[in-house]
Amino acid sequence: MIRFPTQLRAARLETLDDRQYRTIHGYRRAFIKAGSGPAVLLIHGIGDSADSWLDIIPALARDYTVIAPDLLGHGQSDKPRADYSIAAYANAMRDLLAVLDVERVTVVGHSLGGGVAMQFAYQFPERCERICLISTGGVAHEVTPLLRFASAPNADLVLPLIGTPTARLLGRLTFGVLRALNTNLGLDAHHLMRVFDALPDASARLAFVRTLRAAVDWKGQAITMLDRCYLTQGMPTLLVWGARDAVIPVAHAHKAHGAMPGSQLEVFPDVGHFPHKDDPERFIRLFQAFYAGAEPNTYSAEDWRAVLRRGAIAAPVAERRLQALSPLRSV
Repeated sequence: MIRFPTQLRAARLETLDDRQYRTIHGYRRAFIKAGSGPAVLLIHGIGDSADSWLDIIPALARDYTVIAPDLLGHGQSDKPRADYSIAAYANAMRDLLAVLDVERVTVVGHSLGGGVAMQFAYQFPERCERICLISTGGVAHEVTPLLRFASAPNADLVLPLIGTPTARLLGRLTFGVLRALNTNLGLDAHHLMRVFDALPDASARLAFVRTLRAAVDWKGQAITMLDRCYLTQGMPTLLVWGARDAVIPVAHAHKAHGAMPGSQLEVFPDVGHFPHKDDPERFIRLFQAFYAGAEPNTYSAEDWRAVLRRGAIAAPVAERRLQALSPLRSV
């Protein structure tokens, strides 16, 4: 267990209640904004919130302007019947940054948020300086059976039951057993229970299901970023993974690393799906070194067109390389 200095603990508690709000397209968006300097955007995973970053925001805010939103349908943001696709989330990040008068950012994404970060870089390369992907989704099909089950057609009928005291007790007991057995999933039991507890009502659960089904079905992850990874050429990229990730296997890290030219990969031993929470001090040191050592992306519209054209010409070769990494096409 990481022990924080007293002042960092105090800063964490202060940040916890530091939500700000903006209404965009008629929906209230909650976010944490702290510090000053170059902008860093932190995008959390599915069912989570900006609270996922509380262990690292105080330290990052010493050198950067940190923006950590609650994605639509999550945390304290509104939870309407709306578009919860990866592309829609990327658009929402652009719109929030525009409202906050932020032109360019380094984007850090965890799990689903990693997929959103990659989509943001793909849609708005001129606004993205660097990318840091933590246990990111959107690489290969494999994903924990828990998420496959939750994305199934009739999961809507079961999910309301998770709010009952009996279901919560069973959930805690199950995760407790997995932790006692030292399983990889049990390693993340306390984090997963926090996400589990963050679905207190029907609107939160519906938003969770809609978000999940935009990326996962009963066969696993239904989308991949590997066919466009060549576009990260010139985009400083850091991949961070836990060696014992039971949600998205660490094998995905090596596949993504092999497909992203010039990327840096760091695997945390004895850590699961939440390396930024299980070892925040190491993550902070790693991110700061990455940021300092990587010149920001400077793609222009002309550069982007040139890379796309080269990619299109080399498509047959790229396709064979990606197929060698994993059978990743959606069905």
